Amino acid sequence: MIIQIVAVTAGLGLLAGGFGLAVLQVLRGRSIAIMMAVVAVVTVAATLAGVVVITIEMIIEEHSQNIVLTVVAIAGLVGLGIAMIVARQVVAASRRLVAAVEAVTPSRDYVRPSGRLPAELATISEALAQAYERLREGRERERALEGARRELVAWVSHDLRTPLAGMRAMVEALEDGVVSDGATVRRYHEQIRLEVERLAHMVDDLFELSRIHAGALRLSPRRIGLGDLVADALAGVEALALAKGVRLAGEAEPVLPVYADAAELGRAVRNLVVNAIRHTPADGTVLVRAVADTGAGAVRLSVADGCGGIPEEDLPRVFDVAFRGEAARTPGPDGGAGLGLAITRGIVEAHQGAVEVANEGAGCRFEITLPALS
Repeated sequence: MIIQIVAVTAGLGLLAGGFGLAVLQVLRGRSIAIMMAVVAVVTVAATLAGVVVITIEMIIEEHSQNIVLTVVAIAGLVGLGIAMIVARQVVAASRRLVAAVEAVTPSRDYVRPSGRLPAELATISEALAQAYERLREGRERERALEGARRELVAWVSHDLRTPLAGMRAMVEALEDGVVSDGATVRRYHEQIRLEVERLAHMVDDLFELSRIHAGALRLSPRRIGLGDLVADALAGVEALALAKGVRLAGEAEPVLPVYADAAELGRAVRNLVVNAIRHTPADGTVLVRAVADTGAGAVRLSVADGCGGIPEEDLPRVFDVAFRGEAARTPGPDGGAGLGLAITRGIVEAHQGAVEVANEGAGCRFEITLPALS
């Protein structure tokens, strides 16, 4: 008899469960409250079917059967009521979450719903908060980049117009015969050549920066020694340092291997050294040091100058596109478009590193941090 009761009860339960799943499939896009009510009804129906089978098979008298069925029906109604209450709470919590999302505007950040939420909805709310925070940061970066682009266009336009106007005047003077003595003609030719070289360097910087911003910078990394990189960078700017009367000094530990693109990383280091030379007065010193930071598993390359320091409010903008930190925008003979530091940051970050600046002593110190190669 027991096996028969179990079989019949299981069959009725499976039948009720299958019917409930079919109904839930049809109502899968409806409210949670309706689906929870269906679950409660199916549970009560399966229970009642089992109780009916048991009472019939056990040949319980009619009065006792009525009592058992009444008790089960009341229990089912209580379960259904509780399910509806829970469903209403879940629906109310989900509506608070939806209202919080709909309240987000360009001028108003996401505010988490008041009151306690079910664990799953609380997780969704936290994920939304993080997503909106990332979106806000992205919008701020986009606005900053757009402002930098506008500023860059204005500054580069000025930097291009000034030498072009000078070269046009010199070319016209040569063509019209206004200048005819050999010394002046040679001086004009030399000045034109220098301006062309500076414009070519500016265009090269713009192209490099556009590759970095477009994510098109292609590196060819290999194992290199940071000490050799420092030596090459100092050798490449020695003439500029002599012309300005600035002393160059380099210090590097014997073995500092890194995995990097020698040409691109060398350009980043040269940009820092050239920037230091330009802002260091005559008889000043530019010190380039490369050391290992074994505790952090990194190598650090620093460039210290004697520029007199950078105003604290300007420090966060030093690596911005076209930032020069000066009111006058006309570059000197060795000046650039103010892109060197921005290019340096892009190259270093492409190598999974970081570059920072801080005031130190009589000047400031730029420091590149790269992962060490064991």
